[in-house]
Amino acid sequence: MNGFFKIPTAINEPVLDYAPSSKEKLALKKALSEARSQIIDIPMYINGAEIRTGNTQNIFPPHDIHHQIGVFHKGEAQHVADAINAALSAKLAWENMPWEQRAAIFLKAAELLAGPYRAKMNAATMLAQSKNAFQAEIDSACELIDFLRFNVQYMAEIYADQPTANSKTIWNRLEHRPLEGFTFALTPFNFTAIAGNLPTSMAMMGNVVVWKPAFTQIYSAQVIMEILIEAGLPAGVINLVYTDGPTTGDIIFNHPDFAGLHFTGSTGVFRGMWNSIGANIHKYKTYPRIVGETGGKDFVLVHKSADVDTAVTALARGAFEYQGQKCSAASRAYIPSNLWDAIKSKLVAEVKTMKVGPTENFTNFVNAVIDEKSFDKLSKYIDNAKNDPTVEIIVGGGYDKSMGYFIDPTIIVAQNPKYVTMCEELFGPVLTLYVYDENEFETTLELVNTTSEYALTGAVIAQDRYAITQATDYLRNAAGNFYINDKPTGAVVGQQPFGGSRASGTNDKAGSKANLLRWTSTRTIKETLVPVKDYRYPFLSEE
Repeated sequence: MNGFFKIPTAINEPVLDYAPSSKEKLALKKALSEARSQIIDIPMYINGAEIRTGNTQNIFPPHDIHHQIGVFHKGEAQHVADAINAALSAKLAWENMPWEQRAAIFLKAAELLAGPYRAKMNAATMLAQSKNAFQAEIDSACELIDFLRFNVQYMAEIYADQPTANSKTIWNRLEHRPLEGFTFALTPFNFTAIAGNLPTSMAMMGNVVVWKPAFTQIYSAQVIMEILIEAGLPAGVINLVYTDGPTTGDIIFNHPDFAGLHFTGSTGVFRGMWNSIGANIHKYKTYPRIVGETGGKDFVLVHKSADVDTAVTALARGAFEYQGQKCSAASRAYIPSNLWDAIKSKLVAEVKTMKVGPTENFTNFVNAVIDEKSFDKLSKYIDNAKNDPTVEIIVGGGYDKSMGYFIDPTIIVAQNPKYVTMCEELFGPVLTLYVYDENEFETTLELVNTTSEYALTGAVIAQDRYAITQATDYLRNAAGNFYINDKPTGAVVGQQPFGGSRASGTNDKAGSKANLLRWTSTRTIKETLVPVKDYRYPFLSEE
């Protein structure tokens, strides 16, 4: 199927550094200024049409909660039904489109994002999701560009993967069909790239999609849709709706043509949807594909042989980049007693240099958490820690929501390795440390493995190769992405396919061929070129 077309080998999009007076920094500042100067009106997109209901919700930057930047039009049950019908109507033409024509759309989208839309997309993510310039660049620009380019390459490889064993009179081949029905993409606030990847990876393989983003990500989701439309995506292939979760799920998971779920979000929501799908399994034409990347309680395990500066940097970046609002963020760490004093003094000093404030000030390392609900949850955990004699806050602990939802980067030291913030996912700039006896590494490995229900990311920091080998083996089920002498965040498409297991998801590895295969239903075709014309086999002869 790939015999006549050679797809360019994908390469990772270079990360721009936004140095002072650089072209990209000037362009980004201009885009930020333009976005802040207006209130944009954001419609839903169903069957290629812009849908405005008049039932609007205002959008404010999390770091500047008194400055409105947009409104979006909320949908109702009928809009979900309309989106499903639009998708099903578009299905036949879309799945019959030659794959290289579909590929061209997404390759063009990648180039639009790399060029004319880069500043606009990054500015949208900085404003509405409170990411600083670097975090926006690696997410909403580079990672989404990488997803689009690499997924096209993976698609071509999948279609080219054909049986090699054929007899002289038989031709065997595989047809990688899209799923029978429509698919549903439910995307989170914290990564614009994930919001773009979940619907496009399914659509790329010939599927049609109903896409519901988190309300706090709609501002940048609209830019993604704008890019896809300009790239030539036909009407009805991806339908973007802003409806509440229960209403959306009730309609989608009761529909006989529901064929697949692509989800990133909380473990509780994923389990609830899986339960609904299971209860309705008798209603569907096919068994739906269920792919989910959910929560994490990601660890950093420091060995007594570790380099102190390596450990400190892994903790500082891993815990506090994007305010800890990464499912891969370092949230719990285990420090050996022999290195504790050195790590403590350097880590506290580093965190104290982190400036907290709005994203438009490029010197701020930490910005606002996503909304008031998150702020209130995190501040409650911090207050409880302040009043608990078994723990100590060694840096941070402050918070303020008068102008935005700001939580200072905070480090808690717990005497009990099962203290609540060592176990529960917080999704914010709060890191909890436990100091263990430097000679109890094996016991600590078991502690790391059993403390949390999650198994998304983890890291070991060590110079002793035997310790690295032991940790890598012992913690094989504790993290789907495992890092050695690095922070547990920052997976790069094409380099580190991403996903975890246990309560962290189905581990279908976004950014790899494995994920795209989930959105196909393979048909084997055997063609006999010279058919047999007698039922009798040689063994039937009496001679």
